[in-house]
Amino acid sequence: MRPRLVKLLEDIQAAGSAIQRYTAGLTEGDYGANQQARRAVEREFEIIGEAMRRISAEFPAIVERIESAPRIISFRNVLTHGYDVVEDPIVWSIVVKRLPTLLAEVQALLAEEQARP
Repeated sequence: MRPRLVKLLEDIQAAGSAIQRYTAGLTEGDYGANQQARRAVEREFEIIGEAMRRISAEFPAIVERIESAPRIISFRNVLTHGYDVVEDPIVWSIVVKRLPTLLAEVQALLAEEQARP
């Protein structure tokens, strides 16, 4: 087991789970009207993107197994440096359509990594 990789994958998993908690029961309109939820979700996506960037640098073979890794890292850069161009409907779409896939991929990678000697 590679403890550093496990830590980064767990960070992604925890941030993704937090996003799901923050958005549970919300509609897209509710999300757009709730500044606290938007900022919390955006922060968790920043964490996901930074963890993904570090995995990319340290474990390139692993990041290749995550379908949207380059887009996740780019999204983190937009959230961090282009906060004024973030569009709530795009963030909402990512929460609904892409986050579940990412969390499933991360869970599978974590299980494999934890089974390694």
